[in-house]
This record gives sequence, structure tokens and C-alpha cells, in this order.
Amino acid sequence: MRNSLLFKLLGAFLLVTLIGSALMFLMVSLSTQSAFTLYTTRSGQAWAARLAPLLADYYANNSGWQGVETFIFGQTPEIGSGGVHGMGGGMGGGPNAGQGMGAGRVIAGGMMMGSGMRVILSDPDGRVFEDTTSDLTGKQLSPDQLKNGVPVVLNGQTIALVLVTPNDLNQPASPAAEFLTSVNRSILIAALLAALAALILGSFLFFQITAPLRQLKEAAASIAKGDLSRRVKIDSKDELGEVGRTFNHMADSLSRSEKQRHAMVADIAHELRTPLTVMRANLEGLMDDVLPLDQEHVQAVYAETLLLNRLVDDLRLLSLAEAGELKLESGPVDLTMLVQQVVTRTQPQAAQKGITLDYEPAPSLPAVFVDADRLTQVINNLIGNALRYTPQNGRIKLNLTQPPDSPENFILSVTDNGSGIDPQALPLIFERFYRADKSRTRSSGGTGLGLAIVKQLVEAHGGKIEVFSPVFFNAEGQGYGSRFVVTLPIFRNEK
Repeated sequence: MRNSLLFKLLGAFLLVTLIGSALMFLMVSLSTQSAFTLYTTRSGQAWAARLAPLLADYYANNSGWQGVETFIFGQTPEIGSGGVHGMGGGMGGGPNAGQGMGAGRVIAGGMMMGSGMRVILSDPDGRVFEDTTSDLTGKQLSPDQLKNGVPVVLNGQTIALVLVTPNDLNQPASPAAEFLTSVNRSILIAALLAALAALILGSFLFFQITAPLRQLKEAAASIAKGDLSRRVKIDSKDELGEVGRTFNHMADSLSRSEKQRHAMVADIAHELRTPLTVMRANLEGLMDDVLPLDQEHVQAVYAETLLLNRLVDDLRLLSLAEAGELKLESGPVDLTMLVQQVVTRTQPQAAQKGITLDYEPAPSLPAVFVDADRLTQVINNLIGNALRYTPQNGRIKLNLTQPPDSPENFILSVTDNGSGIDPQALPLIFERFYRADKSRTRSSGGTGLGLAIVKQLVEAHGGKIEVFSPVFFNAEGQGYGSRFVVTLPIFRNEK
């Protein structure tokens, strides 16, 4: 179960979600802390700018900084603990306290300084002589800290630098630290809730994604066990739907192939059974002295062996062609002469049946690059098929042309004026062992492999074969019953 795709997807999704949440938490936390620090720095600078004139007045009224700490805490009691409400009550803390400062004067009209702020005073060179938290008293400020200081100017001269900054952010008890801790806690909770919601939605999504895969797995297992009727129902328009349709197409092909295999085995068994039965009957008759051992009966047995041998040869040729393992001995061939030779050899057989065999060659067909023996077999099979289905006094016509609109091909057509082919039989005419006329026997109708071999040989040459059977005749009896058209490419001899 741990190795299932669903768990792998969920694990990867959870890992990505956790990494994303951690990165989001870290980046938001750092960004918040940076923004908060920037805010407090600028806020401190604003407060320092407002505080600097008051400190200058204090210095002038007291002729120094004696008692400034008391002045700061006395007049701004919330610095360092609760914020600065204002500078009311005069300028206490020195002998001249209150002089030059009207009662009730406040910083920025009574604006409150943020909680947890500290005030730092240093000389113009940056050495601290007053820190409300006493952490930096007597120490030297860094250049970065000096940049945030506001000069205290008296009579055009800088007498000190004042900084208003937040307390140490790393102190857990400081208000700033509490604020950042609260923000980080909220970010962490939000990230965890987002990860949980993403995991729940991801689980539902991955379950929907893997459901078709589970269906495919079960269907594939059924097909592996021999159940070729199993199909999947995946209606989506995405890649999974395409895989499902491809799987069903594959299952259909396997089912058809299996049916064809069973049919072929049955057909082969049927075709082999008849000659073997005849041979067995004749041999048993000869052995039991029921039949005389003479040339006539031996010739009958020999004829059956020839038929059996031809059937085996045809099956082997067909198997090689269908597997793409048939080797063609191609070379330049004068196709006009080749067809003429086949027609000449077949003329006596056609004349014996009272059939006229005509040949109309192309006027100037170039040499073609084909296997002469295999192409002779194609022509022989087509003429033989036409002779079987053309009645006495019928006509068979061969045409060899090079069409003007397709000069790279040649077309050989074999046309007869027989009874034609049933339209329902046309799609099956090139199947193994198929006979359009079921009443014909092996002796009169062939083995049923001739046209199947023709189709494979033509396709092995890169061509195609088509059959037409409109069965039409005019008043004079002219027309045709069936026409086989072979189209093959012309491979011109460049040598």
C-alpha cells in the first residue's frame, strides 16, 4: 500500500506543501521583522527630532547635562516602560528648571511614543553618556547607529546626538518582541492551516487522478488472464482519457487478432483435413485391396499431396508477408513484357473455358524496380481468380497504364464481366480462406489464399489493391462484374 501511486503523490505533495509553508513563514517573518525595525527606526528618528530642541533648551538652562536622566524620566515617565506622553510641567531636574519651557508643553502636541522605547544621548563623537536602559552608557556607538542619531544643536553647534530606539528585540519580555512573537505565531498557524487544507484538497484530487489508473490496472490484469472483453470507462478529455481510449483500442485489436487466430487455425485445419482425408481413404483402399494399385489411383494420391504442398507454401508465404519478413529480390523490370508473358501463358487455359483474354499495355512505360517473380505471382492469382468467376464466352481484360495525374505510379487493372461480388463480401474479399461463392469447392474455387497473398505482396512493394464490383451492363452486354486495381510506385533505375 505504501508503494501505491496515491501515497507517493500525497507524500510528494505534503513535502512540497511543508517546504512552501516553511519558506513562507520564514520570508514573512523576516519581512515583518525588517518592516517593524524600519518603522521603529523611522519613528524613533521622528521622536528624536522632536526631543532634540527640548534637550538643547535643557542644556542651555542648566549649563550642562547634569540631571538629564532625571529630566528624561521625570518629564517622560513612560520611556523604557510605557511610552512618552509629553513634556509637561516645565523643565525640572535643574536649578533653572521650567525656564524657557512653558507649562504643559508636550512633544508633537501630546502624541504618544511607542511602548518599549529608549533614549540614548552621546557626545558628537558618538560616546554614550546617557542611556535610559544603561546598556550603552560609556560605550562608543557604531557608524550605523550614528546614522540614526539626531544632532542636538545649540547656537549653531552640535552639542550631542540623541537616539530614540526600541528596546532589544531579542528580549522576550519587550513589547516589540511580544509583537513579533504574536505575528510569527499567527503566520505559523495560518501556514499549518493552509497546508492542512491543501493536503485535504490534494487527497481528493489525487484520488480522482489515480482512479482511472486503478481501473486501467484492473482491466490490464483481466486481459493478461485472457479476458479480452474487458474495457475501461474513462470519459475525461485529458491525457488519462486518451490513455483509456488507446487501451480500449488495443483491447479491441487483441480481441480481433485472437478471433482471427482462432478462425485461421480452424480454417487451416479444415483445409488440411480434406486432402489428408482423401489421401487416407485412398491409401487404406490400396492397403485393403479395395482399390487396385494402378497409376490412376496413385496419381490421385499424388495430386492431393501437390495440393497439400501448395497450401502449405501459400500459408508460409502469407505468414512471412504479414510479419514483414518477406524478402523482395527487386530489380529493373520491363513491366509491359512481364504482363504479356503471363497473358500468353494463360491464353490456353482461357481458350479452353471459352473466355477471351485481352491485354492493353501502356504505350511507353519505363522500367520499374520490382520483384519480377512476386509480381508475376500477383498477376497469375488475379487472372486465375477472374477465370474461376467468369462464365463461358466471357471476357477478361488487363490494362497497364501510367496515369498523367500520378506519373510516379503505374496501374494494373484486371476486369471481368462475370457475375460480380456481393457488396457484403467486398470488405472480406482479401481475408484468408474467404470464398465469395461458398458453393465452390477447393478444386474449383482455390484454397481461399490467393487474394490474401496478392494483397500482402502488393503492400510489400509499397502499393495498394482495390476491388470494385458495380455489376452493370449495357444493352449490348458490355460492362463488367468486378475489377481489381493494383497501384504500385515506379522506382526508376538511376544507374
